[in-house]
Amino acid sequence: MPISDRFRPRRLLALATDSLPARAYLGLVALGVVVLFLAPDSPYAMAPALLTAPLSFLPVVLPFGAGGGAAEVATAVLHGGWLLLCALVNAAAFGALARRPDRAPSARPHSGRTLLAAAVDNWPARVYVAVVAAALGTFLYAVLLSPDPGFAGIWPILAAAPLSFLAAAASAPAEYHSLPWLGTLVFSAGVVLAGLVNAVLIGLLARTVRVRAAGR
Repeated sequence: MPISDRFRPRRLLALATDSLPARAYLGLVALGVVVLFLAPDSPYAMAPALLTAPLSFLPVVLPFGAGGGAAEVATAVLHGGWLLLCALVNAAAFGALARRPDRAPSARPHSGRTLLAAAVDNWPARVYVAVVAAALGTFLYAVLLSPDPGFAGIWPILAAAPLSFLAAAASAPAEYHSLPWLGTLVFSAGVVLAGLVNAVLIGLLARTVRVRAAGR
């Protein structure tokens, strides 16, 4: 059965390898994997997961990792394959960002308005924005209305990773300010910005894949 012209894996692979930013990103991920094997107990062992976020954190909500023996080996193989796929998707997004819109002679290079439009003018980016909004809404409900917020902040952090970790770090000093709501405001604003960056990259990737499919 022939594969639809709308998407082919080789288009994703081409975007992930045909530009310097994409190749540099893959090299950085490979370096992170080396560090993971050499120093699995160090804080830097989280580098591969952080570099391939946010997709790399999706298995957190799935029932993987239980059992031992063969199940543990299978889980490790699936996790490694998933990280590789996440790295290729992210590299393709960087490739889409670096790629000039050469199919439209009158088009200008990516402007600020064009980049922001990429976050909402396609379904992959819209779905991602909805996920981030739901995660942030859950956090705000837990903090502002629930008597026990618990660890509600983990969901927006995972949804908007990796830049959302910077938002969490920036909001930590604000929690000790005389205004108790300042930390929540800083964290929420940081998550919004981090999610917007990811949505733009997702949108640019979706646009580029669609343009390449239309040109074949």
